[in-house]
Amino acid sequence: MTVSIWQAEDTQPVREVDLLIVGAGLVGCAAAYFAAQAGRQVMITDTRDVGLGASSRNAGFMITGLDTYYHRAIERYGHDAVRELWGLSARSHAYWRDFAKHGDVRMRETGSMLLAESADEARDLEQAARAMQADGIDVEYVEGDPLGRGYLAAINQAHDAAVQPYELARAVLAASGATLVPNNELYALWPDGPGVMALTRQFRFRARHVLLCVNAYSAQIDSYFADKIIPTRAQCLVTEPLKQPPVLNTCGYSDYGFMYYRDTFDGRLLIGGGRKQNKPLEHDTTDDRVTAPVQAILDAYLRERFPDVVAPVARRWAGIMAFTPDGLPIVGTLPHLPQVGFCVACNGHGLAMGAASAERAVDHLLTGADPGVISARRLE
Repeated sequence: MTVSIWQAEDTQPVREVDLLIVGAGLVGCAAAYFAAQAGRQVMITDTRDVGLGASSRNAGFMITGLDTYYHRAIERYGHDAVRELWGLSARSHAYWRDFAKHGDVRMRETGSMLLAESADEARDLEQAARAMQADGIDVEYVEGDPLGRGYLAAINQAHDAAVQPYELARAVLAASGATLVPNNELYALWPDGPGVMALTRQFRFRARHVLLCVNAYSAQIDSYFADKIIPTRAQCLVTEPLKQPPVLNTCGYSDYGFMYYRDTFDGRLLIGGGRKQNKPLEHDTTDDRVTAPVQAILDAYLRERFPDVVAPVARRWAGIMAFTPDGLPIVGTLPHLPQVGFCVACNGHGLAMGAASAERAVDHLLTGADPGVISARRLE
């Protein structure tokens, strides 16, 4: 985000801050909670307001793990790393459930189904299920179509859930006790003695530490992220309320994660995806407007897989995710500003990885603890 000289002349009031968190999404609010638990005084600022970015523009899926099937993740990252990553995901879900319980957030323990749209994907699901079961992860492999909608196989993950993500972000912020300064773009970070000067449109924050949780917009703040963050658009649609809901009673996730669908809390059907057929259009962009080619894919999917749903589409939207070259979150500190930490790029799985990643980011910034498998050092 850029700020013109007319909007801020670098003479804004100075506010002394112990820990400034930039980004009031799920990860930033979770980081504020963990920092407060560590005894720090926390302030959050955001270009918009709490939870208005990708945190509330997703499908609200609490699906365990990454967007890579388990056995393929082992091939890519190694067995120990995958065990650690799935453990981070389970820990994140435990935190979200606790925040939801105490914050009166709508959540349903629907479980999730990873569904095969092709014979190759069915074979991958079977191998993934066997690998997870061998590691003690409680999943069920289902041969055939458990939904009667043309799928070929499934993994049932009964421990997953559907959540109202905007309510969750607000609940996490409330639990943190942090002060929020909304509608306040950050445009520069300067060294300031032992701390940092963070220049924003409304204030100059003199902080002991700063934690960046701005996800896809990280490269707009510091060039360190230019080769590490790929902003990527995701799109959804939702129908009008159905006459006879629910349709699924689960969170459905298929075509290797490129398509996903669920019932909403008010009896609608939500469908997201369509990016696989439109990667050049959807990658490397921070434009959160919907696009006709992707929405056409979603419309066709609705007709093909859900012909019994006759309710018209009520709303369409997009959000901007952050991907990394290797598909994992990154946690660390800026090499040229070690008082500035970051926790960004959950690769479209912020509800799977976000809370535990934020916890590690706070520990790393405040104590130097090793972030483990999600350390940014692997990309430097």
